[in-house]
Amino acid sequence: MTTAEIAQHASFDDIRYAQLWEDADVLIDALGEQRGKTLVSICSAGDNALAMLLLDPARVIAIDLSPAQIACLEIRMAAYRELDHAAFLELMGSRPSQRRGELLDRVGARLLPATQALWAARRDTVIAHGLGGVGKFERYFRLMKQYLLPLVHSQATIDAVFASRPQPQRARFLDERWNNRRWKLLLRLFFSNWVMGRLGRDPAFFEHVEGSLADHVAGRLRHAAVDLDPALNPYLHWILTGTHGAALPMAWRPENYEIIRSRLDRLELRIGALEALVESGERADGFNLSDIFEYMSPEVFSAVYGSTLAAANSGARLVYWNMMVPRRVPPAHAAKVRRLEAEIERGRAADKAFFYSDFVVEEVL
Repeated sequence: MTTAEIAQHASFDDIRYAQLWEDADVLIDALGEQRGKTLVSICSAGDNALAMLLLDPARVIAIDLSPAQIACLEIRMAAYRELDHAAFLELMGSRPSQRRGELLDRVGARLLPATQALWAARRDTVIAHGLGGVGKFERYFRLMKQYLLPLVHSQATIDAVFASRPQPQRARFLDERWNNRRWKLLLRLFFSNWVMGRLGRDPAFFEHVEGSLADHVAGRLRHAAVDLDPALNPYLHWILTGTHGAALPMAWRPENYEIIRSRLDRLELRIGALEALVESGERADGFNLSDIFEYMSPEVFSAVYGSTLAAANSGARLVYWNMMVPRRVPPAHAAKVRRLEAEIERGRAADKAFFYSDFVVEEVL
């Protein structure tokens, strides 16, 4: 199964991710100096491809098997061009709004008819939750927030998660106030492989997973709630509150908005498989590969990894995440890259998107 063939096993018709759940801060740091270079990004919702423009590359190629995911980036680009920053945050769902329908109409007028139709079909959901809330993964968390979390914790306890406090107090809060029996039961049921596979991601994405997702999430939550300051975590904010609070993903921050807006013409959007870059003869200097490798068998991972290397210039960096399936450079290609240990350790320590168990940075020799 290549990345193209995975479409036969997983559905790509709908929006799976309406926002990025991988931390652009650690991605941008790991990619290093890329001024004037060519970068490649798995598109997903497009936020990290937009953040990569902050590296001042000559171009960023955003590629995805899913037309719906490409449409997420298309409407973001239109929003950057049409709206000021405050209105952008309202449309995305980071801030409350009474005018999302009006903002959606303004931005939609810049889109091609087929993309307009895709977003018109989701108009009510956009008005209710913002562009960042319309995906399958976001609906999954909304079910928990609306129906299950109120049975576990009071609103006062949820709000208290985001009060800045020293690390020892964060550990005490997690252990003594948050991790009660009801929360542990919710973890076991709602964050099971079966439930997330059907309500949040896709069953095909768990084909190579071994072990318990609930145990994994419980362990990673300690990283997000104790090792890091939850008040600064946009991903945890959205999961528990449905907005970003005072924290924002990198591409949505006010200090980055105009820079990204001025560089939108450097983005190239493509529907298709990663291997298409090899067939086109193009080469790149940095790759944001998301977590695509853990959907693959070891044999397919090795083949796709080799295809990626064939499209990489010397010195190019490959950045990717693993959630529950360990994937690092395959043995057949180990002599062609080196692991950048300092970048890896720095990224792991700082990663606010706490689902992932591993963060990998490799450089092409």
